[in-house]
Amino acid sequence: MQRPEAWPRPHPGEGAAAARAGGPAPPVRAGDPAGLRLQEPSLYTIKAVFILDNDGHRLLAKYYDDTFPSMKEQMAFEKNVFNKTSRTDSEIAFLGGMTIVYKSSIDLFLYVVGSSSENELMLMSVLTCLFESLNHVLRKNVEKRWLLENMDGAFLVLDEIVDGGVILESDPQQVIQKVNFRADDSGLTEHSVAQVSLPRLTLLLWSFLPWH
Repeated sequence: MQRPEAWPRPHPGEGAAAARAGGPAPPVRAGDPAGLRLQEPSLYTIKAVFILDNDGHRLLAKYYDDTFPSMKEQMAFEKNVFNKTSRTDSEIAFLGGMTIVYKSSIDLFLYVVGSSSENELMLMSVLTCLFESLNHVLRKNVEKRWLLENMDGAFLVLDEIVDGGVILESDPQQVIQKVNFRADDSGLTEHSVAQVSLPRLTLLLWSFLPWH
């Protein structure tokens, strides 16, 4: 499968971004298949990514549109998704007009959500990249305890894969390089995100205080 960089990207002001901003939609070029303009935004859009524990409780979540505008609606949706998927061996589910791909790891469930018209392989590429990147950041311990200790690193990983619902990257090696670069740029030159859990980061910052 091609990496997302190889997919055609909309120019600024076009497609889904233009629709959100209230701007004009891109014109249909001569020879374009009918309806291509309307389908184009679905190539780039992820509705949500979330990780639940094996009791269905949220550990990490990001929603990229207003399908579930309130926390209450998001939590109800996550509960429904968990109930539908936690006892099956499948990797894909359809719920409420949405396509959901998911993966379990020890005591975690990872989910990527798109609309019913989304390309399932595209959604799966995001899920695989998320899992493989977390596997590296968490030193092959993709489980609740290590995720909670490295939550900042997990959010960095997710932000390098998806931004505003747009897929930025599907190669976990590229994601890890970018995450480590951001950590280095913050002054953590000798510590990868995998090594800097919140308690360690607090101690590290404390050591730089002038009165220490």
